[in-house]
Amino acid sequence: MLTVCIQAGGASSRMGEDKALKAFLGRPLIQRVVERLAPIAQEVIVTTNHPDDYRFLGIPLFPDLKPGRGALGGLYTAIASAAQPIVAVAACDMPFASAALLEAASRLLVEAGADVVIPKSDEGYEPLHAVYRRATCLPAIEASIAADQWKVIAWFPQVKVRVLTPEEIERYDPSGLAFWNVNTPEEFAEAEKIAISQ
Repeated sequence: MLTVCIQAGGASSRMGEDKALKAFLGRPLIQRVVERLAPIAQEVIVTTNHPDDYRFLGIPLFPDLKPGRGALGGLYTAIASAAQPIVAVAACDMPFASAALLEAASRLLVEAGADVVIPKSDEGYEPLHAVYRRATCLPAIEASIAADQWKVIAWFPQVKVRVLTPEEIERYDPSGLAFWNVNTPEEFAEAEKIAISQ
């Protein structure tokens, strides 16, 4: 039923090196994210334009199908490349990505007949820690790209979106860390300290 796609497409400009491959507690950060989310999935894939760097993971790797389209192109690639009807998408730089939250979101997507189940935090929507129905989301994203609407949620009016409430998020992510993406060496070090203490 569920494909988990880890997106490894960012520029990592603030980190000064590829965040996904930077050692987190002795292993590449992306490996930690894959291992956290793999138990809930029938399939795990990675989207990356540098597949040679990620072959060590031993899972399918997919380059951008719509190059130069930023985050929306990456989301399109994730959903288009998945073999399962429901696709959970997570960013490679989220050391505390929550399998419990994504699994609950995928259950809710089926129960509510939704096309997208997405958390909304103080920062806004979290499209890179959300769940998508492949059959309905793919044509909607394609239409947005064709219309030159690049915003990652530009296509939401065309589909049924179920937003997770703060209470629902807290139930499955009591630490409140699931959406934290580490962008600087300082944040990376802080996240390692938290991970050690958990």
